[in-house]
Amino acid sequence: MNSPPPLTAPTTSVSGDTGLPIATVERETGLGKDTLRAWERRYGFPMPSRNSSGDRLYSAEHVQLLRMIVRLLDTGLRPGKVVGLDHAALQTLLARQTPTPRSFLSKTNKSDTTDNPIVEELLHTIGSHDPRALRQGLSHAQLRMGLAPFVIDLVAPLTTAVGEAWAQGRFEVFEEHLYTEVITGVLRHAIASLPSLAVPQGPKVLLTTVPQEQHSLGLLMVEALLALESCTCVSLGTQTPLTDIAEAARAHQADVVALSFSSLHKAAIVRTSLRELRARLPASTALWVGGACPALYPSALTGVSAVRHLSGLQPLVAQWRHTH
Repeated sequence: MNSPPPLTAPTTSVSGDTGLPIATVERETGLGKDTLRAWERRYGFPMPSRNSSGDRLYSAEHVQLLRMIVRLLDTGLRPGKVVGLDHAALQTLLARQTPTPRSFLSKTNKSDTTDNPIVEELLHTIGSHDPRALRQGLSHAQLRMGLAPFVIDLVAPLTTAVGEAWAQGRFEVFEEHLYTEVITGVLRHAIASLPSLAVPQGPKVLLTTVPQEQHSLGLLMVEALLALESCTCVSLGTQTPLTDIAEAARAHQADVVALSFSSLHKAAIVRTSLRELRARLPASTALWVGGACPALYPSALTGVSAVRHLSGLQPLVAQWRHTH
């Protein structure tokens, strides 16, 4: 089978001082600035124009293609196989791919959503541009199902389905953003509605991501499941420097630091970051990791617990309590 044709240049160009700065592209795609520059050098894509100050400017087409590439990387393909392909080639690859069930922060081991009528109904609601109906549908599902099944059996596969719908051209970027905003509000409300214990139970978990990892919805799903287990959660949001993670863990006297990694990170960088963070953390502080990054799972690093699926969080909490 012949390989899809490479993308030699975007069909639309950016001239003068118009276009998107690299910080905006980083935010819209989840790809770090260093990754974008490295791909530019290695693959010749994306090849931005420059403004009068010499800063990179990217076109809307660049962003669209990069987001398609991110979807393919999430299925397990390597950058060398997809970076630089044109829109048609990327769309063809996306149609052939199925998500790998590796992520405990955005997927579960039940990654097939084709037979889930609730997921399809909610996808239709997203496409109808009715945020109130979407919020009500998700809120009612949470009350009916209970928080843990809601997160594991509905939110996780729905999040995957929303990403796939965008990649297939069914959704626009704003529709995906709307879903993220609505489900974030629903999960935050569900967490706040959980009864508080007179005496908080351990572990106290510090949740965040390393620099250049911008995905936050997975962390919120984990926080919801941990809160349901009566854990004390402290979320720092995304992209926290390693030194700050270690300092925050000490300041909050965290029992556990929980991190997520997408498939965009190079294996060597992930393992180096984990070794460095493990060395900076107190020996008594556990380090839990998960996500779609394959480097997390082949061989566990000393002092690091890798969780493949959301359903693996409760046993890990039980194990921690048994040993403490």
